[in-house]
Amino acid sequence: MIARRIFSAFVAALFCLGSAWAQTPDTSEYILGTGDVIKVTVYQVPDLSVEARISELGQITFPLLGSVTVGGSTPTGVQEKIAKALREGGFVLKPQVIVSILQVKSNLVSILGQVGKPGRYPIETANTKVSEIIAAAGGILPGGSDVVTLVGTRNEKAVRLEIDVPAILQAGKNELDVNVINGDIIYVAVAPTAYMYGEVQRPGV
Repeated sequence: MIARRIFSAFVAALFCLGSAWAQTPDTSEYILGTGDVIKVTVYQVPDLSVEARISELGQITFPLLGSVTVGGSTPTGVQEKIAKALREGGFVLKPQVIVSILQVKSNLVSILGQVGKPGRYPIETANTKVSEIIAAAGGILPGGSDVVTLVGTRNEKAVRLEIDVPAILQAGKNELDVNVINGDIIYVAVAPTAYMYGEVQRPGV
């Protein structure tokens, strides 16, 4: 119960601190998709710097180049693609392109069981953690297990992880607070209970 009270305080802190709480993530291998918002910056060419939302066709509109397909590529791949197009088109001699992710909308995670608001939640920022999804879902309810289960796919292989929430919050084991990806399912079961009977002062659960 102490761990759950700590987690409730943690949930409140997440909502208050927002994105300032998280460290800048490494998004170089993230696969871009429909609805994601990216920023494309061309070094020393400010007129070519744009913020754009990826369309249902997986495209953005970029100055001089028109429609550019970026869906299904990583930010690194998009950097190389735009740099090549600018160079081959004779627009910029040696373009240095940087692509950063501002919002992630194309990926969803499901959270079920003993949480305040079960449902499907978008991964708003790259490298979103399990604890952040639990927080978004209203936290673990009284009677919910402190150990949650994550089921998903990593490197094209099915995985099942048991994540000890108190170990993250109390022992500082941040390595247990894994990143979620599209299609993950988080399940919070009912906490194990024991019953005490007989000649004791307070029999019960």
